[in-house]
Amino acid sequence: MTKNKGVGRGPVPRNRYAFTLVELLVVIAIIGTLVGLLLPAVQSAREAARRMSCQNNLRQFGLAMFNFESARNCFPPTDVRPNATAGNWSAGGGWSLHARLLPYVEEGSLAAGLDFKQAAFTGPYNNQVPNPAFAAAFATPISMLLCASDPAPRVNTANGYSYGANSYMVSFGSGTADGNGGAYWDFSKPTDGIVYENSKVRISQITDGMSKTVVASEAVRSIGDDKTFPVGSPPPFPYQYTLNGSTYFNSGPPLTLKTNTSTPTTANIDAKVSNWATDSAVTGWRGASSAAMRGRGLAWAATTAGNSLTNGFTPPNSRIPDYVAHWSGFFGPKSFHPGGANVLFGDGRVVLLSEGTDTTLHRALHSINGGEVVAGDY
Repeated sequence: MTKNKGVGRGPVPRNRYAFTLVELLVVIAIIGTLVGLLLPAVQSAREAARRMSCQNNLRQFGLAMFNFESARNCFPPTDVRPNATAGNWSAGGGWSLHARLLPYVEEGSLAAGLDFKQAAFTGPYNNQVPNPAFAAAFATPISMLLCASDPAPRVNTANGYSYGANSYMVSFGSGTADGNGGAYWDFSKPTDGIVYENSKVRISQITDGMSKTVVASEAVRSIGDDKTFPVGSPPPFPYQYTLNGSTYFNSGPPLTLKTNTSTPTTANIDAKVSNWATDSAVTGWRGASSAAMRGRGLAWAATTAGNSLTNGFTPPNSRIPDYVAHWSGFFGPKSFHPGGANVLFGDGRVVLLSEGTDTTLHRALHSINGGEVVAGDY
């Protein structure tokens, strides 16, 4: 009997493979872990790129400073406070040194529209407005003057006018007392820095050594309106506002303590500035839109300390805020970079100076002629 082959047999089944629910959940967990590990690395790489960009900006700014000194035989000065009134713009004053550097940072066309024989600003110090002839130029942001890690706006508004912002401040010295009744925070007079009002400091005057002297550094730009923060509840670090410490000071110049009209000592100032967090009389903070232009980096065009100048009174990324007192103040390098802030030395180097830098050493690095012994390479 012949067998009927294949009768009663179906097709040979094939093995099928698929993820179980447990396996799928494990794969998702692994991918989530890898993404969690990758994101900080990507963010770190992006911040490293932004930090390098900031350092390059500050280096280019330094080259402009040195080229100006070579061409003019002195570093650019900062102007006296605005003294013009509307209709008398020829009185002069109010220009930042940054404005004078424009031809040296490939901004010749912008510089061509400025006239330093006229005043840059007018009005009382607590309510300045720009000369209408230059308002459009002042509103122009300059990429080289902006740190990419700083999230503050590139253009600010104050008193109804727009201003291109600024991240890089030039040092007017250590911010200390000179021991002879003078004060290096009073930049209406010669200081121990490379700039003060109408200064003409030369490289030859930096007797402490170019590699041991800070020329400029970055700052955290201010944002928003003036605000009051209660004692013990300041704005988050790194403080996108400046602390208004004018309560304790006569407006000057010279800048003196109201409780003692003689020139304050460094210890006097240290006591005031260091006590900021528990001081019920110091709760006002200046923002970018401050009518007094006392925020940080509001305008590259303005000569005020908050906009274009700094000193070395506090070390990098200090938990003490930038402390404004009338037209001057007590400052230090600040940034959104982890671990420190970028500073420009007189030999052209740009260094991320550690936030652990000793305060006394930091002040010595901002002095051009103090004769301090500064050990190490910074």
